Amino acid sequence: MSAPASSSNRPFLNRRLAAFGTTIFAEMSALASSTGSINLGQGFPDTDGPAEIAEAAVRAIRDGRGNQYPPGPGVPELRTAIAAHQQRFYGLGYDPDTEVLVTAGATEAIAAALLALLEPGDEVIALEPFYDSYAACIAMAGAVRVPLTLRAPDFRPDLDALRDAVTPRTRLLLLNTPHNPTGTVLTPAELAAIAELAVERDLLVVTDEVYEHLVFEGGHTPLASFPGMRERTVTISSAGKTFSFTGWKVGWITAPPALVSAVRSAKQFLTYVSSGPFQYAVAEALALPDSYYDGFRADLAAKRDLLADGLADAGFEVFRPQGTYFITTDVSPLGEKDGLAFCRALPARCGVVAIPNQVFYDDKSAGATQVRWAFCKRTDVLQEAVNRLRQL
Repeated sequence: MSAPASSSNRPFLNRRLAAFGTTIFAEMSALASSTGSINLGQGFPDTDGPAEIAEAAVRAIRDGRGNQYPPGPGVPELRTAIAAHQQRFYGLGYDPDTEVLVTAGATEAIAAALLALLEPGDEVIALEPFYDSYAACIAMAGAVRVPLTLRAPDFRPDLDALRDAVTPRTRLLLLNTPHNPTGTVLTPAELAAIAELAVERDLLVVTDEVYEHLVFEGGHTPLASFPGMRERTVTISSAGKTFSFTGWKVGWITAPPALVSAVRSAKQFLTYVSSGPFQYAVAEALALPDSYYDGFRADLAAKRDLLADGLADAGFEVFRPQGTYFITTDVSPLGEKDGLAFCRALPARCGVVAIPNQVFYDDKSAGATQVRWAFCKRTDVLQEAVNRLRQL
């Protein structure tokens, strides 16, 4: 039976979201399932995180901790652990009672922050290519996205172009470092220049730092650590990428009390609360020793190199990432001109699924021939994918 027609002939989906449709991740994951292909598209690991952290979640459930609604800001144990993590790794002090908010993953944190901090018509400058939820959340807030395009082969931000992009209507900078999908890690010099501009123009900043522990050369520097930035920055991270429990959906923000209060005002009408028992487990995960973090990073660096070398051998131009667990390639050396068409045909050609980067761009031409691959998979899976890609 067809859906009932609207009496006013208006479409049911509002115009702010009509342009987005089904995400590319859903399309490509379905294609991987229907063809039995290796899925190097969607960014989730194919192994679970530390067994002792999984056991901590089981223990919380058995002990009746978090089985009912947890506190709105998050359980105290997790908020304390998040504050301790920021102090331990970055020397940033946050009050767990007033400056930390637990969310349903980083995606909700981004949505709540943008819905809370933006008015219709405000401009948001974001690094392009951008994770697809950024564009949707900016649209839901009624704001206007202004892309700052990172261009191959180095994907560095043009700081002069950033300064020129700021107008009287600019309210907020939305940054992602380490950056998905390019793997770029903003340098301290780049961050310092961005911080100086934000202070000079009195801009708010939301930073997505979910890959903070996956920087392969050097380290991660939070923007909030620069002069004048702590009081204007909402820092977002999550447990999924660091501990390989993406399904638990435990994220958080750290920010000064006024910004946390603003974001909480929006967040309470989204999920309200979530992930009760998992919050206790993530509190224990954040306290894991340095050896865990070092080993996790080393393992992913080796997998990056395996896949990057295999993609190069298969004929792709490879842009080796500095962080995250994604590799961007260019398909032009293979005679291809359209990354989306290439990705849709790839499962039938060799049984591998990837993501076309052009879906992350407003300027489709800038990413037309780029394709993203996830290397957060078992070594044997990556090796089999490399073997299949040699057929190209």
